[in-house]
Amino acid sequence: MTSTPATTLSADQARRIALRAQGLLGAPDRRAGVRGVLRHLGAVQLDTISVLARSHELVPYARLGAVGRTAVESAYWGAESTFEYWSHAACILPVEEWPLFAFRRRRYRERGHLWGHQVAPQTYRHVLDKLRAEGPLTSTELGGAKKTSEWWDWSDTKIAVERALAFGDVVCTERRSWKRVYELAEQAVPADLFGQELTDAECLRRLVAQAGAALGVATRADLMDYHRLRADQVDSALADSPLVPVEVAGWDAPAWADPAALAGEPRGRHRTTLLSPFDSLIWDRARTERIFGMAHRLEAYTPRHKRVHGYFAMPLLAGGRLVGRVDPAREGRTLVARQVSLDAPKHVEALAGALREAAEWVGCDAVRVEALADERLRPALDRLLAQ
Repeated sequence: MTSTPATTLSADQARRIALRAQGLLGAPDRRAGVRGVLRHLGAVQLDTISVLARSHELVPYARLGAVGRTAVESAYWGAESTFEYWSHAACILPVEEWPLFAFRRRRYRERGHLWGHQVAPQTYRHVLDKLRAEGPLTSTELGGAKKTSEWWDWSDTKIAVERALAFGDVVCTERRSWKRVYELAEQAVPADLFGQELTDAECLRRLVAQAGAALGVATRADLMDYHRLRADQVDSALADSPLVPVEVAGWDAPAWADPAALAGEPRGRHRTTLLSPFDSLIWDRARTERIFGMAHRLEAYTPRHKRVHGYFAMPLLAGGRLVGRVDPAREGRTLVARQVSLDAPKHVEALAGALREAAEWVGCDAVRVEALADERLRPALDRLLAQ
């Protein structure tokens, strides 16, 4: 793990490698579509916030362009080619990764006490028996999700089924109206995958390799963050992983790269798009600042008067760099940019293009910019938006 790096990369090379690894540099694989994006990234984060769209929709949009939103949902849910589990956070994962999380399922089972008070064994058995008899069900259909109207006040049934999800006895392969649909894992996961019981060491080796491939080049902290592994877990896996040590100019920590990322100079078309704050290109804030020089924070849970860039500010990616932020909203068929800032006037054309494309994708036919950090740009922006 501490061997001398054979390759030295400039900060600019590392940035381009990261963009290509994340599918944002070069021609997208449209034939593989949304499922291809998911398999390539290894994890797509879920979140309840929906402004332009939910974050898991924004991730393939950023890479493929205006792919139909129905196509996005059908690629994620219901075909049993994916499952939902705890990775970077609550994430959609390709079903091929089911065996890789055996180490986490075992750890949850060993802990036992998860999400509130312990529930009676008969309640746990009742949940599994009902799913076996009736097939996939929501927590409401299982017997109720909450004891009161408070969002956190889960019923015993909800606690039991969430524990069964963590332990791997049930799996979520679908959502209905944003509610998890639970199914027995033995029925939902393909038999050849369900039957694999990898050792902790093999799980970690393959997850570190997958994270390295999705990041292109990464520090230990970056690798830890991708699937939320501990430092000792990454350290134990690095020596047996295919990742190779590299040195990146300006990075103050050792780094590793996927050999495929070093095979050729990253070239191709740069995507111009608005990024979800939960996009895997930027979900690690320390890495985002190191690579792109942008200190970005989600301000959705910051009091309104303390927000700097807005409720759900989306970084603007253009020319392989993060060049501004847009805090979007929708009012009927109008996309509203409540707050916009750009690093330089030269990016106004990229901003206008990103806003027009996003508006069309979500079914809006107009764009209104409310607050522009540099009002001198408004005439040019208005002209470009009107084209």
